[in-house]
Amino acid sequence: MSTPAEWISRSVSRLRAAGRGDKAADAPADKPDKAAPRSTQERLQATLRRADEALSPRALRRLLADLQEVAAPQLSEIEGGRRAEAVAQWYAQAQPAERRDMWLLLCEQFAPDAERVQKARQRYEAAAGTDDEGQAEIGLRRALVSPRTRLLQRFAVAPQGMRFLVDLRAELLPQLKSHKRLLALDAELEQLFSTWFDIAFLELQRISWDSPASLLEKLIQYEAVHDIRSWADLKNRLDSDRRCYGFFHPRMPGVPLIFVEVALLDRMADSITPLLDETADAADAARATTAIFYSISNTQVGLRGVSFGDSLIKQVVETLAEEFPRLRHFATLSPIPGFRAWLGKHAAGLMERMDERRRAELGRCVGFEPPQAAHVLAAAEQPLTLDARSPVRQFLLEAAARYLGRELVEGKPVDPVARFHLGNGSRVERLNWAGDPSPKGLKQSYGLMVNYLYDLKRLDKHRSLLAQGKIPVSGDIDSLCRD
Repeated sequence: MSTPAEWISRSVSRLRAAGRGDKAADAPADKPDKAAPRSTQERLQATLRRADEALSPRALRRLLADLQEVAAPQLSEIEGGRRAEAVAQWYAQAQPAERRDMWLLLCEQFAPDAERVQKARQRYEAAAGTDDEGQAEIGLRRALVSPRTRLLQRFAVAPQGMRFLVDLRAELLPQLKSHKRLLALDAELEQLFSTWFDIAFLELQRISWDSPASLLEKLIQYEAVHDIRSWADLKNRLDSDRRCYGFFHPRMPGVPLIFVEVALLDRMADSITPLLDETADAADAARATTAIFYSISNTQVGLRGVSFGDSLIKQVVETLAEEFPRLRHFATLSPIPGFRAWLGKHAAGLMERMDERRRAELGRCVGFEPPQAAHVLAAAEQPLTLDARSPVRQFLLEAAARYLGRELVEGKPVDPVARFHLGNGSRVERLNWAGDPSPKGLKQSYGLMVNYLYDLKRLDKHRSLLAQGKIPVSGDIDSLCRD
């Protein structure tokens, strides 16, 4: 939890950054000032439209008036929501550049009052350590609440308003790098979504073959790890020895925000192939000792930064343990999506760490002595043909162990899937050769997959280790790292 001072400092910093972005962030450094984009305030006061502007000044003023009506404090929430729905209808027909003009209006015309914020901040700083500090903090918090907040809240009132805002942010996110002036809108949406989509408001539901067809179609649409190829494939994933659960929000009914697919087995899975085999007989779920989470998919790009995967896994574990008392182990069978790209950059460095004997073995295997990184990477292009004693295969396993068990960026695991599971308290348990022999698996990680183990008694310990910059790993993974 942030202290009041930290929260206030962070909020003021965002406002200052947004203010700077209004004036200069979008102006190319190598162009004269006259070519810089005009602010919405300049455009609203103008008569003519520039060639690079979507909406004319008159159309921009009309849109601003519509937005101001939505946010008008004298309107009831219901009436405000009705007017927001009318703006959303205009937005649905607007061109991308016209939509961006609306985003700019939201950022620049509905920002907090800078003078009011400055005065409130000065009062807070002056009151620090006195009996008036609490009241001064309240004043600063109120000053930091922008008209944009009320406006976005009015959009959420409309029947499809939440869906509209989530989709709007999904469209907004790719624009942020090139349009810094939009950062304030993105930050406000993320903050609102973190509250609106809090775990307290989400419902865990099991998704089965008996679920509505419209929901099953969404599983096919949103599956992000292992593509669902057919209805038969989907039915296999919802068989008696499988479970599928999703989080749902009451304002977006029928849409899973995130869902997880689980296989109930008598061992830890080492390959995705049998799990996706549509012809395989269903196992006896009542005798299962291990729950394997083999696919977790976030469905809404617009909710990026809103984390509920940790809560999903916790609730699914509790639900499964209640239904199947024999379950003792909870683990994943996960892809390693960033491994091949990482190895391409670091193979030479890893080879330099090898002793002369092992480097010579690798050279004899690839036919070049001394071997170069390019020789080894070329030999690794056919990983399924490498036998268990191949030095190239051993090199790939050791490299993957180091990638998962040692590599950190800004204190976090470099691999995105590892970042998710390790952040939830799991540990890197086991590497699986040829775990995913599909073209996608070979392209991502030479076919390697990994098990992350959720040891329910050590989740907090593993999080603590990660916070200290130490990735929790099993003894087998640790030995492969060869420190």
